[in-house]
Amino acid sequence: MVWKPHVTVAAVIEKDGRFLLVEETTARGLAFNQPAGHLEEGEDLISAVKREVWEETAWQFEPEALIATQLWRRNPHMPSFVRFCFSGTVNNHNPEQPLDDGIIDTHWLSRNEIYAKRQQLRSPLVLTTVDEYLKGHRYPLTILQSFLDLE
Repeated sequence: MVWKPHVTVAAVIEKDGRFLLVEETTARGLAFNQPAGHLEEGEDLISAVKREVWEETAWQFEPEALIATQLWRRNPHMPSFVRFCFSGTVNNHNPEQPLDDGIIDTHWLSRNEIYAKRQQLRSPLVLTTVDEYLKGHRYPLTILQSFLDLE
């Protein structure tokens, strides 16, 4: 059997010292996460993160940089994830749009408020990527290349 990690995208979105997180239902109960989700077939990473932010928060997201590429697994019995985490800005919020299944609400939280909820975070990557963002880690989007449906 071939090992295949799940490919996911996430967004660190900061406005006035606060970060946009979603509160969502998971198999382990309620959790806080960055807007995030799986790469879909035929989709490039930039399109995936824009779509996920829109579906989970009703904000239009414009990625500006890559913060980190991470390989994560909770334990040896769980799936592995390759996670591409972006930073960028949001505009054009539609508060009337229903949020994705499982999303309870969105929250703008400070780094300290996120830290205080560390036991409720979907994964340790949530706080890790906020800290990477605050340290100024930014990589140009041009390092990502997509070659879909080429012969």
